[in-house]
Amino acid sequence: MKVFLTFDIEVWCNGWSALDERFPAAFDRYIFGRSAAGEFALPKTLEILNRYGLKGVFFVEPLFSARFGTEYLHTICQLIQSAGQEIQLHLHPEWTDEIRPAIFPDKPYKRQHLIHYDQAEQSRLIKLGRALLEAAAGAPISAFRAGSFAANGDTLAAVAEAGLLVDSSMNISCPLSGADLRDQRDLTAPQCYHGLQLVPISVFRDGFGKLRHAQIGACSVAELRQALQEALYRGYNIFTILSHNFEMLQSGSTEPDRWVVRRFEQLCSFLAAHRNDFPTRGFIETLTFPDTTSPLGVPRSGRLATMTRYYEQARRHLHHRVLR
Repeated sequence: MKVFLTFDIEVWCNGWSALDERFPAAFDRYIFGRSAAGEFALPKTLEILNRYGLKGVFFVEPLFSARFGTEYLHTICQLIQSAGQEIQLHLHPEWTDEIRPAIFPDKPYKRQHLIHYDQAEQSRLIKLGRALLEAAAGAPISAFRAGSFAANGDTLAAVAEAGLLVDSSMNISCPLSGADLRDQRDLTAPQCYHGLQLVPISVFRDGFGKLRHAQIGACSVAELRQALQEALYRGYNIFTILSHNFEMLQSGSTEPDRWVVRRFEQLCSFLAAHRNDFPTRGFIETLTFPDTTSPLGVPRSGRLATMTRYYEQARRHLHHRVLR
């Protein structure tokens, strides 16, 4: 069962006022995460992956660079490429109305998600993002993920029109993701959709039956490990895990979140020790999926594994509160 370890790489200024003043510090935090303990944002993610010999896919958001300069995007791409990892396209259209000159001068207001744009507008934004990212990376881009997983049928058509081959925007644990497609397709399964390869974020039922997507910062290692093992047992051929460049940082700080760092280390150690069952892969490699899928059922994790997450969350919150 191929495992896609995917990371959404984003920069935020924690608000939309005084962007130019806030941006340098925001870029430093979100991309480097510098502290006395080290750089626990993108550099630490790359270091841990390479230490365990794992492949990651880094979905990089480029629209911010149309506001602040492409040299920042180039820095991100250099970090990822120098570590031998893969770059693909991520898009948060919240940046659209901050770019000058205006992309859509007749609509000078903020629209948070791609689904708030028509197909022609989505296509234009995806093509712009691809051009920015390919220029910074000096390499072709073949896969896409919508910000906040807010994608619809128009998004998939726009991705295909932009010449991309793979979409990884679908996440059925998020109500905005594929809302107009759910009656037509099983959006938990990799599949071919009008020539486009769909690779959804993997989901599982936690120990209390709640649907949860496989995210490093939001699941215990025991939950992820059990979901992986049951997916393999059920006959899944792909499992897609999510993280972000800032997940190993404490909220609002550049200090490392030791619980999430430990969780990521343990997951990578597990994948490395079982790489024959769970080889990590990238989207540059050719993918072939059927047009239709047979339901395999949603994997589950045990109640103890979920209780472990609750315990970790309580300890994290207490620890962070004491530090403040």
